[in-house]
Amino acid sequence: MIFIILSLTKVREAIFNAIPLSLKKAVSVGIGLFIAFIGLQNAGLAVDSATLVSLVNFRENFSTSGICALLAIIGMFITAVLYIKKVKGSMLIGIFGTWILGIICQAVGLYVPDNESFFSLLPEFRMTDFSKLGETFGQCFNVDFDAVGIFNFIVIIFSFLFVDLFDTLGTLIGVSSKAGLLDKDGRLPAIRPALMADAVATTAGAVLGTSTTTTFVESSAGAAAGGRTGLTALTTAVLFLLSMFLAPIFIAIPSFATAPALIVVGFLMFSGITDIKFTEKEYTKAIPAYLCIIAMPLFYSISEGISIGIISYVILNLVCGKKKDINPIMYVLAILFILKYAFL
Repeated sequence: MIFIILSLTKVREAIFNAIPLSLKKAVSVGIGLFIAFIGLQNAGLAVDSATLVSLVNFRENFSTSGICALLAIIGMFITAVLYIKKVKGSMLIGIFGTWILGIICQAVGLYVPDNESFFSLLPEFRMTDFSKLGETFGQCFNVDFDAVGIFNFIVIIFSFLFVDLFDTLGTLIGVSSKAGLLDKDGRLPAIRPALMADAVATTAGAVLGTSTTTTFVESSAGAAAGGRTGLTALTTAVLFLLSMFLAPIFIAIPSFATAPALIVVGFLMFSGITDIKFTEKEYTKAIPAYLCIIAMPLFYSISEGISIGIISYVILNLVCGKKKDINPIMYVLAILFILKYAFL
């Protein structure tokens, strides 16, 4: 409900427009690195280690993690080649092609299903269970707090508000930038309907008791595939509706099959780095952009990247005497982010 109010009062739109163009370009690039990193993790190529991440050992557990990583690499090259040759649906072909290769590997014994998680590349057909929906519907209103509970609840609400608000704004910036929907001033003309759709979906998800409904960064794959209009969103909505009844098929698609698409889309979004000026005269804009870019994948958060970019942008431009380049709303955002790090 807070998101709906913020959208109706144009607060979210004002925040979007206050962010300078250099940071908007940086957000798009940072999201590209972020989803590429997610893709590498889903592929099993970037794994946990004493150094936080490292390359997977292909020989160790080859029939499980090794073969998955190898199939993801093959899928990445398939997707990249198809995209370079301008084949329509290259991302989708890459996903299903990698999945089919995985099924073949499972059939010949190269890939061994995970018995502990009961995961197999072959779909197990059964109807989706909607019985729990009646139990979760409206549970968000059945809350009884004492004084301490109310305070903790408010803290949680504001924490979610910050994260969801700037995750959504970051995703909108990244996707609209890749789709070429931003004007010369970095504004999105049709931002209000997009923000309202996100706000209504977030509220509906809370009432239904589902996991948080938000704008996902993977939406950039649609923009990379050529999606530009509302017809793209409508088609996606219809396919999501169908997926509820075809869930066994989609559940059987492994993460290493979708990883190549994320990696390729990450590259496409990263190409926007050429729009950021890294000349000495533009250091007060370039350094915050750089910090924003590296913060997103390293801190695994779009909102953290945006907050660090905004804080550093305000500080550097203020100290270096470039106050005219700072929108007044940016001061407010910088202070709020600093307070968030100090108290939340």
